[in-house]
Amino acid sequence: MNSTVWFVDSYEEALAKNLVIVSLGLIINFINGMLVVTFFSNPMFSRDSRYILYIHLVINDMLMICLSVTLYVLTYISPLVNASLCCTLLVIGTTTFMITPLNLAGMAIERFIAICKPLHHAQICTPQRTYIFICLLWLIGVIPSLADIIILLLIQPISFFSSLVLCYPFSLFRSKAHKDRTTVSQVIYMSLVWIILIYTYCKVLFTAKKAVSKGSANKARRTILLHGVQLLLCMLSYIAPVLDLILTPFFPVDRTKITFLNYLITSIMPRLLSPLIYGVRDQKFLKQMKEYFTCKVIIVKIMPSKL
Repeated sequence: MNSTVWFVDSYEEALAKNLVIVSLGLIINFINGMLVVTFFSNPMFSRDSRYILYIHLVINDMLMICLSVTLYVLTYISPLVNASLCCTLLVIGTTTFMITPLNLAGMAIERFIAICKPLHHAQICTPQRTYIFICLLWLIGVIPSLADIIILLLIQPISFFSSLVLCYPFSLFRSKAHKDRTTVSQVIYMSLVWIILIYTYCKVLFTAKKAVSKGSANKARRTILLHGVQLLLCMLSYIAPVLDLILTPFFPVDRTKITFLNYLITSIMPRLLSPLIYGVRDQKFLKQMKEYFTCKVIIVKIMPSKL
């Protein structure tokens, strides 16, 4: 393309979009904050790999929401930001985005071991091994971003990192060829992750069905299907770039509206539903949350003394 056309929102439309995104971000992080407080209020949860993985998912989503909303608001308030700050925000944001589906896969495998191999669960899924698994998730999640930073160091001078840039994915790269290669590689990566995780869930589901009795089989199916629903909600974020590429050419004037709705449906809403689906369903977690946050009213009855 020899020219770039910018579509700018009106003041009222921009204000409405930012209010919606910031409000939802605050609501999601407030709910997730309650879940985090509940987890740390009882030492029992910190000794169970199931709850450790769950609260890591919640904290990871909180970080992603904070960075995602910050970047969204920055595109309206101050599109040009320091390149070093932009790199930091994008690396952390991209890493948290990559970790979520992998964390869900780990939660499904942990439930598979608990249901199908209950005698070995305590030895396999220890808190120490769970924390090691979480560290591996962060290592896997940060690799793509570090690769981009290395490429950036090779193609840009050091002075670039003190300059002002547009802060959004691919904005740091001036080479269109690199943007195209990165987009294609991301689509391939997303497709591979989708295929591998769906295969893993199906394998776990059918194995759990065969390995346990009828009574436990229903519980196993519900648990694994629940993780499948969470995974599908999470994986909506992976198809966001594809939807933008498909819809934008047909509605070029409504490009900002398409991007906003796409971001809202595929990135924000799943982070609201996913933790609640798991947290509300778990009876231990729900009971502890009610006990911790429910206001208790003590009624004192004063009897008149008899002289």
